[in-house]
Amino acid sequence: MARRERLTQEEYYRGVPTSPYDLVKEITVVLGVMLVVVLILSVVLSSPDQPPVTVQSWARAQPLDFVRTATGELRGTTISADYGPPYNIDADGRDSGDVGGSVQTLGPLAPQVWAGVHQPVDAAQAYVLGPLSLASVGRPALAAALVRYRQALAAQRRGWLTAYAAALEHARVKDQVVVAVPAGAYGPLNVIMQALLQDARSGALDSLLVRSGHFYDTNYTGPLLFLGDGNYFPGLAAAQHLASSQWGMTNETGRYPGQSWLWLFTFWYQIPLVSTASNADLMVVLIMGFLSTLLVLVPFIPGLRDLPRWLGLPRLVWREHYRFLKESPPPRPPH
Repeated sequence: MARRERLTQEEYYRGVPTSPYDLVKEITVVLGVMLVVVLILSVVLSSPDQPPVTVQSWARAQPLDFVRTATGELRGTTISADYGPPYNIDADGRDSGDVGGSVQTLGPLAPQVWAGVHQPVDAAQAYVLGPLSLASVGRPALAAALVRYRQALAAQRRGWLTAYAAALEHARVKDQVVVAVPAGAYGPLNVIMQALLQDARSGALDSLLVRSGHFYDTNYTGPLLFLGDGNYFPGLAAAQHLASSQWGMTNETGRYPGQSWLWLFTFWYQIPLVSTASNADLMVVLIMGFLSTLLVLVPFIPGLRDLPRWLGLPRLVWREHYRFLKESPPPRPPH
């Protein structure tokens, strides 16, 4: 077998058109330009500095909305109380065949149900009774009210809650405290709700809601669900153009650019067929899953994978290279 002749680099590339190119210089220039642009934009646009939304700020800004929402948590009429998987089964926390009011299905597809309840949330216990039980130490009136409420029959509690919810429709707010609730048969609920509002206004409830028993408490799912059940938090989101109908995820607080790479998901929420559907989230996930799979499989789908060649995209992308070859064709190798 003939031994292949060893060629130098110059001999190997002889006849191949080349041009000098300093990659390090190009990278340095690009990084320098990007740095200048970022600094200029950071000065012009600054950064949004919105204060955090907490249960304390909610209770101070809209105390009546806070008490109404907390009452709804006890009644099981809020979104999180009857959300369904992954938080609960139904408003009573029992598997009665009702998978919950926020479970989204599409025909036989029910991924929420399949995943099951893996982060249990009992709204009444998590947002009202549990935190107040911890805060009732040294508060005999509150402790007695909690004992009376827990020991009452379910029908009695429902009667109290119905009466108290009706009374709140005519309540007035004075000095950030819900007062002048018309007299009615609502048992210990007024004592319980006034104590909950007091703890919320002081900031204690924010800490009690994330108490997990771990050294670090980093799971804020509970407080976020509680905030979302009221009108205060969604109102702030709508004012900042963060609602789904306002291209929410692609916006930032104020007039600042947001996560523009998420427009592919938010786009589908603007289509009437999807925006009005009760299972819009599931529909968007399935649409994006199908399109992503299609993109991955493009190299394997006959016809679709040949579209760039049929449309002449390679010659369009490499047009300078082909123009150079046409003007200065490489020399033919000797025979």
